[in-house]
Amino acid sequence: MQVSLDTLILGARAGKLVSFPTDTVPALAAIPEQGELIYAAKQRSRDKPLILMAATAEEIWSFTTGSDQEYEIWHGVAKKYWPGTLTLVLPASKRVPQEIISISDGDCDPHKDKLTPDRTIGIRVPNCRIAQTILAQTGPLVTTSANLSGQPPLQTMAEISAQFPDVLTLAATELKDEVHGDGVPSTVVKWTGNNWQVLRQGATKIEIFS
Repeated sequence: MQVSLDTLILGARAGKLVSFPTDTVPALAAIPEQGELIYAAKQRSRDKPLILMAATAEEIWSFTTGSDQEYEIWHGVAKKYWPGTLTLVLPASKRVPQEIISISDGDCDPHKDKLTPDRTIGIRVPNCRIAQTILAQTGPLVTTSANLSGQPPLQTMAEISAQFPDVLTLAATELKDEVHGDGVPSTVVKWTGNNWQVLRQGATKIEIFS
């Protein structure tokens, strides 16, 4: 369903599933408490985590947990690459709903504490005017590419509206002056506790760095 910017923002705040352009591929998005909607709509496996997007880095750090030294490292990377096409996978704080947490293979023991430090969340600040406008008014949203699981990401609001008729997508009139993303997913790097591991080379070309 194609709607105005204001209607999409109100819908997202109310817990509905929405879609909007980013600097990579268009996103399916929801407030963190409604991340289940994304898994259901995409027919997505639970072992595939979502990415938390925000308009600014300051809004997103409370969803992570680490030492002062780690935060200093993470902030330095964020300052260099955000807003932009780099996703940081960091230890998740208790603020992140359990349903959207990524848990490593070594942490699947049901007898272990669910709040183990191995729980992680991917975070990103997109370099996209319309996405930042939306996120500034909704607060951080959990996101993923707009497509059925296993299929290529959809690239236009029209395609998304056709495949997901119940999702609120931006009308074409809202995107006249918007620069479209390049269609390449974000680069994903994970903090291992000592350095970074590249999980996916995407739009941001980067080497493993410490």
